[in-house]
Amino acid sequence: MGVLNCTEDSFYEASRTAQYPAVCKRIDELISAGVDIIDIGGKSTKPGSMDIAAAVEIERISAAIQYLVNHKSRIWSSIDTTSAEVAQYAVDNGIDLVNDVSGGNMDLQMIPTVAKLGVPFICTHMQGTPTTMQDHPQYDNVTEDLVSFFREKIVACQIAGIKQLILDPGFGFGKTLEHNYLLVSQLEKFVALGHPVLAGFSRKSMIYKLLQITPDEALNGTTVLNTVALMKGASMLRVHDAREAVETVKIIEQIKKA
Repeated sequence: MGVLNCTEDSFYEASRTAQYPAVCKRIDELISAGVDIIDIGGKSTKPGSMDIAAAVEIERISAAIQYLVNHKSRIWSSIDTTSAEVAQYAVDNGIDLVNDVSGGNMDLQMIPTVAKLGVPFICTHMQGTPTTMQDHPQYDNVTEDLVSFFREKIVACQIAGIKQLILDPGFGFGKTLEHNYLLVSQLEKFVALGHPVLAGFSRKSMIYKLLQITPDEALNGTTVLNTVALMKGASMLRVHDAREAVETVKIIEQIKKA
């Protein structure tokens, strides 16, 4: 899953593609690199970010959606949003999946809306909201707390009528550095829940703070974590650096065939 940020305030500056020519170029690059899905987002969810109106979000993503769904090399697409209204707009205009970093908690209409739309749902765990999530996150047992969260969400999604569910532990979304690495070490517990697991580490603070570098320097650390996640059973990677991730997937697939 390649990231397409239609914003001017994403945490990783090099991924910001708010202007239309940059959006088109980014889509072309991701498709050429061999990604399976392009994840379009019109709202930053970095720590401390504020919510925005659905209309603003829709305005930011509309041109990208139109370009992608009409692309000569049409591939799968997802909308990265916590708003049911934005999800409805995106799917109505050709988007294939909904990716909600709040797991339906920021907009209680999200799960019913996704069920009505009949598309897959990427359910992410986040403690709090993007504005508050890194204000002293605490858990009794982070892995077991997330397993319980996902068990409840699986039932809620099934009752609503969602047919395809993907689980994302939400690395960096209301977790300390120690929480994040504990979740990586126990990722197989989420795989055991019986749904595909998505891992999104790309250039996040769990890498650059640990290594005392910048997001620009965090590609190598991202590849290491992507490799570990794939070996532990993750089915999807959400990344900024598509070519490197595609190569990682191919190598791990070859190892698993051996």
